Amino acid sequence: MITDRRLIANALPVGMVLLVALVLWYLLALALNAPGVIDRVLAPRGAWNYHDVMQAALNASRPLLPAPHQIAIDIWNSITQWPLTSPRNLLLHTWVTASAALTGFAMGVVLGVVLAVCIVHSRTLDKALLPWIVASQTIPVLAIAPIVLIILGSIGITGMLPKATIAMYLCFFPVTIATVQGLRSPQKMEMELMHTWAARRVDIFWTVRLPSSLPYLFPAFRVAIASGLVGTMVAELPTGAQAGLGARLLTGSYYGNTIQIWSALVMASLLGLALTGLVTLTERLVMRQRKGG
Repeated sequence: MITDRRLIANALPVGMVLLVALVLWYLLALALNAPGVIDRVLAPRGAWNYHDVMQAALNASRPLLPAPHQIAIDIWNSITQWPLTSPRNLLLHTWVTASAALTGFAMGVVLGVVLAVCIVHSRTLDKALLPWIVASQTIPVLAIAPIVLIILGSIGITGMLPKATIAMYLCFFPVTIATVQGLRSPQKMEMELMHTWAARRVDIFWTVRLPSSLPYLFPAFRVAIASGLVGTMVAELPTGAQAGLGARLLTGSYYGNTIQIWSALVMASLLGLALTGLVTLTERLVMRQRKGG
C-alpha cells in the first residue's frame, strides 16, 4: 500500500507536466499550422468554420509543427509496417545510433578514468593535462566533427568508429572531472591509515579511492551518455550516413517532411531516457552491492 502511494506521488507531478506540455503543444501546432491550411486548403473550397480549421491544422500532411498524435502514428507505422532491416523502420536507425553512442561512451569512460588516475597520482600531469582537457571543451562539436571524420576517413576508418570517436570527445570530459574529484574525496585520516599499513598505491586505489569515487562517477556517466548520444547524431549529419537518427533528420529536412523530423527527435529523446535509465539501474545495483558488502 505504501509502495502504491509512493508510485502515485512520484508519477503525479510527471503526469501533470506531461499533460500541460501536450496541451501547449496542441495549441502551438494549431496556431502555427492554421494560416497555411486556410490559404492552401480551406479558402479554395469556399466556406469554412473554426472546426474545419482545427481539424485541418492538426492533420496537415506537411505541417510547420506536427501534432503529437501525428508523430505517434508515424512512429507506430514505421515500426509495424516495415521490417527491421528496412531504412524506413525507426528501430533500425535507433539501433545504429545507440550502438555508436554506447561504443563512444565506453571509449570516453576508459579515456576519462585513465586521465583522472594520471592526474591524481602525478602533480606534473595535473598541471600539464587538466588545463588542456578543459580547453578541449571550448571547441564546438559542430566544428570538430567534420575535421575528425575527414581525418579518419582519409586513413580508411569509416562506419561506426568515426561517430563513436565524436561521442567519446563529448563523453570523456565529465568522466575525467568527476573521477578526479572522486579519487581525491577520501578523508585525510583514511589515507594516513593506509600509509601506516604501508599500503601500495594500487591497494589504496582499489580499497579507498575507487569506492569513494563511485558517488561521483555515476552522475557523470549519466551526463556523458546523454552527451555521447548528441555527439553521435551530430556526427551522422556531415557524413551522409544512410542509417541513424541523425541521417533520418537529414533526410526529413531534405524533403521538408517535418513529421519524419519530429519522429526522429522523439525517438532520440526516448533513446536518451533509456540509456540514462540503464546507467541509473547500474548505479543502484552497484551501490546496493557495495552497501551489502
